[in-house]
Amino acid sequence: MIELRNLTKRFGELTAVNDVTLTVHRGEFFAVLGPNAAGKTTTIKMITGLIKPTSGAVRVAGFDVQAEPLEVRRRLAYVPDFPFLYEKLTPWEFFRFIGQLFQMADERIEAAARGLIPRFNLEDYLRKPIEGLSHGTRQRVAIAAALLHDPEVFVIDEPMVGLDPHHARVVKDILKERSRTGMTVFLSTHQLSVAEEMADRIGIMHQGKFVAVGTSEELRRQSGSDGVLEHSFLALTRQEANLSEEKATGAKRA
Repeated sequence: MIELRNLTKRFGELTAVNDVTLTVHRGEFFAVLGPNAAGKTTTIKMITGLIKPTSGAVRVAGFDVQAEPLEVRRRLAYVPDFPFLYEKLTPWEFFRFIGQLFQMADERIEAAARGLIPRFNLEDYLRKPIEGLSHGTRQRVAIAAALLHDPEVFVIDEPMVGLDPHHARVVKDILKERSRTGMTVFLSTHQLSVAEEMADRIGIMHQGKFVAVGTSEELRRQSGSDGVLEHSFLALTRQEANLSEEKATGAKRA
């Protein structure tokens, strides 16, 4: 459902994403881990069509993101780490607005919203302006609105930011339920525990590349670490940093 082929993005002399090839299948829950400036958010912005690759291609649900953007957007949902909401609207008005963007009939909007509102505990906030809501409540509104049109692919960056433990659990449960019924989830997070608990596969990015992709167990074997994902993550990113340093040193000597 998500195909990255030799994907590269440069900003001047900086290569933020470097020749990445990856396939995430239908119904797969894929989590991306990586240190700051690893290329995670840049990759997400190319998947969602917000920025154009320097080279390479992205396909979502079988459609090329650059050549067929409307077809991609009909099937995609995206929630950034700090989602934009129209603050003068109420959550209920925002749901109607989002549903209309996806050309949903009023009856379908109402039915979908009525199914999501209690799951996200939003009943008490539906008629209040978004500008007066807490960050965690806004995050729940954004995620619920993104699920409204029943997307085939859901891309989410740091979904647990601002959520208390109860609502973090709700979001985890809903995303996992949707992935089991066929929705592909591409999640970026700094929280290793979230990736380990939720993901079918995990990709570790470092310096613009995936240095490892696999299940938690496969990453442990690849890193030679014990049973803790944190140790696998640190070992794999350290190995890549050491290799990069050795290459740079060798190039200077040459």
